[in-house]
Amino acid sequence: MNAETEQLHRPGKMRLHTKILLGLLAGATAGVVTNLITGGGASTAEFIRLVTEPVGKMWLAGLIMVVIPLIVSTLALGVAGLGDIRRLGRIGLVTVLGFLGLTTLSTALGLFMVNTINPGEGLSPEVTSRLMETYRGEVEGAMGLSQGVFNIDILVKIVPRNPVAAMANGDMLAVIFFTLMIGVALTLIPREKAKPMVGFLESVASITTAIIAVIMKLAPIGVFCLIFSVTARFGFDLMLNLLKYVLTVVGSLLIFQVVGYPLILKFVAGLNPMEFFRKARVVMLTAFSTSSSNATLPTTLRVAQDELGIPREVAGFVLPLGATMNMNGTALFEGATVLFLAQVFGVDLSLGSQLIVVLMSVVTAIGVAGVPGGSIPLLMMVLTMVGVPMEGIAIILGVDRILDMCRTVLNVSGDMVTSTIVHRFAWKGGPAPDAPAGD
Repeated sequence: MNAETEQLHRPGKMRLHTKILLGLLAGATAGVVTNLITGGGASTAEFIRLVTEPVGKMWLAGLIMVVIPLIVSTLALGVAGLGDIRRLGRIGLVTVLGFLGLTTLSTALGLFMVNTINPGEGLSPEVTSRLMETYRGEVEGAMGLSQGVFNIDILVKIVPRNPVAAMANGDMLAVIFFTLMIGVALTLIPREKAKPMVGFLESVASITTAIIAVIMKLAPIGVFCLIFSVTARFGFDLMLNLLKYVLTVVGSLLIFQVVGYPLILKFVAGLNPMEFFRKARVVMLTAFSTSSSNATLPTTLRVAQDELGIPREVAGFVLPLGATMNMNGTALFEGATVLFLAQVFGVDLSLGSQLIVVLMSVVTAIGVAGVPGGSIPLLMMVLTMVGVPMEGIAIILGVDRILDMCRTVLNVSGDMVTSTIVHRFAWKGGPAPDAPAGD
């Protein structure tokens, strides 16, 4: 049982997500009341500058501190977990294509819904102008992807001449490319030679997970300070848009669950969607209650084999790998959140920038797998890349728990859907490739 699941079952103690929500509500209430009383005047601005904003930024900096080691360790291990690429053959190819296809489709749906509903718009021009003025430094310090379309210079910079310099300068596309190359190389060299590096990466991943757990214990204070700073400056208008955002994300997740997956099951996997979901309902309930793909994995494996008739070899390979790599709901959430906050801050993302959001949501969803709280620093990284102030994460952090519960259902459902596709198109009987160990 991982730390996140253990916390869910610990009696007599307030859960962290409850504390974060209370921090959000307290900060929002205090900020709105302060704005109504003072009008966001000089005394309020000075208090924010000297007290709440520094505390909030220090908490954010603690999360950003682990972004590079988090990406390098988890993403490289996720790719290395595929095993020998030359030996995986048909099952590995169909599995990876299924994961990437479903994740890309879900992310595109999230962006389409946010572009259609525009939950981040509707703020008065004065509030939008003040938001941009307040956070102008963060926007101007972005990594250049918010300007124009995806051009040849950005493409060239993806391949770093000096990976260490790329890490130091925060060139995240270059860091991710280098990390992917490490993962691929680990699958190509003999296992005994790869083992020391895999062990090192696993240690780094465990260390960053522990650091994130410590920092997240301070999340209620950090969220209170950040959301107070925003609402005390900009008042109640900003909070109304939050409800539209939650409904948009949950609606997008629901559409993919009840429309997208059934269409794929019927026309690709050749199964009856109603029968599939009837048999898989216990898995979805477990995922919703635990908010953890890893904690749900034993149930997912049992249902896939006993109820859905997936061969043990296929289920044992696809599902543990899916709990690490296949994060359809997480990618949808990340893409929708980036675009929502861009609308809130008045950052106009071009089509090219939105394609980058899709790509980065897919890639970082792989990196966040199995890391409690890991989606927050990775999401902040994507925000910074497209010129959206990372402080905006405070607006959505307090409602992330209910969104996490919903997107985990989509994640584990996608694992099972992929296993049915692999069973139909890649399974020929006989032993499958070695399955990565599950939690």
